[in-house]
Amino acid sequence: MLTIAVAKGYLMAEAMAKFHSIGVEFQDDLRESRKLFTYDSTGLIRLLQVRPWDVPVYVAQGAADLGISGFDVLEEKKDDVIRLINLDFGACRLVIAGANDRPFDSLFHDIRVATKYPNATEAYFQRLGVKARIIKLYGAIELAPVTGLSDVIVDLTATGKTLEENHLSIIDTIFFSTAQLITNSSSFCLKDRAIRNLTQKLNALP
Repeated sequence: MLTIAVAKGYLMAEAMAKFHSIGVEFQDDLRESRKLFTYDSTGLIRLLQVRPWDVPVYVAQGAADLGISGFDVLEEKKDDVIRLINLDFGACRLVIAGANDRPFDSLFHDIRVATKYPNATEAYFQRLGVKARIIKLYGAIELAPVTGLSDVIVDLTATGKTLEENHLSIIDTIFFSTAQLITNSSSFCLKDRAIRNLTQKLNALP
C-alpha cells in the first residue's frame, strides 16, 4: 500500500483530478466530506487530507510514503524529504509587497517585514546583504503595512488581487511555487517500484 498525504484546499482538488487522469479513483471525495482519509478502488492507495504545512512532516516522519506539497512550504520548512517531480499546478509566487503610498526605491537595513515565511524571508534578505527585522504573523498579513506594524510584507500570491485590493504593490518576487511530489528515503527504497510507477504516470500527463 502507498499512503499519500495531500494538502487541503486547492491542491487537493488539483491532485484528485491528476489521479483521475491516470486511472486512480478514490472511494470518497475528501473535499465534500469530513473524512480525513480514503482509499482508491483497489485498496492499495490511501489518501490523507492534512494541513498544507503538515504534508512534509507526515512524509519526513514516514507516516506517508508520498506527499503533494507546495514548493513554498518545502522551501520554508526544509524537512528531510526527496523531491520527485514538479506537478505543474497550484502556481503562485512568494513576493515582497509594500503600501502604495510608501514606495521603496530600495530595501534598507532594519526594514520591518511581516510574514508567515520567516525562514525564506531571512534567506532572501541575507542574499541581498540587508539586515531585516522579521515579524512572524499567522494571518491577515496585508494589514501589517496599513497599520504601521511593518514596512513591507512577504506573502504568497496567485493573482495579486488581494494585494491590490489592500492597496499594496509588489516590490520583488522571491520565488515561484507549484505543487511538488515528495517522498522519504525509506519509502523510496522499500516501495521503489510502486512509487516509480505512480511517478512515471503523473509525469507523463500533458
